[in-house]
Amino acid sequence: MYVEPIKHNQQMKKAALFLSIALLTIMILSSSCNSSNESSAASNEVTIGTQVWMSENLKVDKFRNGDPIPYVEMTEEWNKAGRNRQPAWCYYENDPKNGEKYGKLYNWYAVNDPRGLAPVGYHIASDGEWSALTEHLGHDAGTKMKSTDEWEENGNGNNSSGFSGFPGGARYASGPFNFIGGRGYWWCSTEYYAASAWSRGLGYRNGNVFRGSNDKAYGLSVRCLKD
Repeated sequence: MYVEPIKHNQQMKKAALFLSIALLTIMILSSSCNSSNESSAASNEVTIGTQVWMSENLKVDKFRNGDPIPYVEMTEEWNKAGRNRQPAWCYYENDPKNGEKYGKLYNWYAVNDPRGLAPVGYHIASDGEWSALTEHLGHDAGTKMKSTDEWEENGNGNNSSGFSGFPGGARYASGPFNFIGGRGYWWCSTEYYAASAWSRGLGYRNGNVFRGSNDKAYGLSVRCLKD
């Protein structure tokens, strides 16, 4: 009459042991994954002055909360997203191979979306933070920021800053692409006025960093700054 309770207790002990092993395994795997992610993030950072920048253009296709950012290929759909003030991203000429080196192109509505474009721990640099970067680098800042390859007509930089700025080109608000190999453009998080926002640009012809404003519906590269 006492056999069944004993068997039940043994089953309970086995179940508890199995649960403990499973939880321990999950904790180990989670720790390993976090460590790997942290190492990966650190390897893609560069310290310039007092700022810590990502050393490559943003490539995310989801907002910080996990919502997907619309991938827009067709010319009319890209134009429509801009008119409707909706976030969008694309590859240059819709070719994923361009994304491997140059990252993705985003309109400013993706940059400014309250769901957060930058990964946790980072933000999109403001106009003032870009100015702090170029002021720190001083004369010929563009040469110090440009990559040592990919720029047309021998317009490469020396990349002494480690910024690794590639000529990823841009996408017009109306949909066509232009400038790959010759220019690179990056959004600032700072609005200029209702229809445009500040940006920075590098060109193959000289070592300057250009400050200007672009239509928010343009597709430009994005670079993140550590919080």
